[in-house]
Amino acid sequence: MKLTKRLFLALAASTTIATLPMAAFAEDWQPKRPIDFTIMAGAGGGADQIARFIQSVVEENSLTNRPLIPTNRGGGSGAESLLHLKDARDPDHTLMVTLNSFYTTPIRQEALGVDIETFTPIVMMGVDPFVLWVHKDSGITTFEDFVAKVRDMDGEFVMGGTGTGQEDSIVIAYMSGAYDLKVKYIPYDGGGAVAKDLAGQQIMATVNNPAEAKGFYESGDFVPLLSFSDERMDAYPDVPTLKEMGHDFSYYNQRAVVGAPGMSAEAAAYYREIFGSVYDSEKWQGYLVSESLSPMVMDEAETRAYWATQVQNHRTLLSELNN
Repeated sequence: MKLTKRLFLALAASTTIATLPMAAFAEDWQPKRPIDFTIMAGAGGGADQIARFIQSVVEENSLTNRPLIPTNRGGGSGAESLLHLKDARDPDHTLMVTLNSFYTTPIRQEALGVDIETFTPIVMMGVDPFVLWVHKDSGITTFEDFVAKVRDMDGEFVMGGTGTGQEDSIVIAYMSGAYDLKVKYIPYDGGGAVAKDLAGQQIMATVNNPAEAKGFYESGDFVPLLSFSDERMDAYPDVPTLKEMGHDFSYYNQRAVVGAPGMSAEAAAYYREIFGSVYDSEKWQGYLVSESLSPMVMDEAETRAYWATQVQNHRTLLSELNN
């Protein structure tokens, strides 16, 4: 199963924020209280960094008459966030910053009773690739070195991630299957904690988003070995992709803002205008480049089609992960 940027972008045919014509409609509604800005992950990870960057742009430009209140609710691989929105008492003031656990957690935890099709699309802010990282003191400098080391340790090589069935574990499972690798996998609450423990050499390797590892990479502590993107990344031009190794696989993490089920059309239009302005801002466009995110613009119908595609893709990937 391929989850490629090409597949993502095929669903994103529009070239402008499609909700801007709704501005007049949105003028009829304004938030009446602080806005719950739930983050579907723990502190320090990619979703957390993005949510707080978005908040800073909104505040700096006074885009809302009420503040965004970021709150990390990453428990249960994002189940805490999903249930919080599902049962929101005030849908018009409840938003969430998502990653791919938006798809995987409802599949893996059917008892939650969460149907993401009931959520309200706001704005897709971009997609985030994954990179395989090791510590500079590991003695590993290439992907070939990594494969040899993991095989030599025969199941004792320790990797960290955000939990079985989460995005990084899907990538690790595919890579391990492709190269007949056995690793020990330690789950963490978020990507920030994973990166921190690699820096402290409590684990031996990670599959993290560039933003989560950027500071450690820039300080020289992390070495990137392989990217799971469609093409080599501008930030790491010497790092090969898994596709170059002969495996037709890439994987991206979505970075999106969604609203609670039952959000009114007026409130949704208001938020699409606000976050559309953030997306179009010079600061966000610079953030896309500096953090190695790929842009992706979709209207509501395209977003819902994208959700349906990703649910089906992740059902297949998780089924293969369990086999």
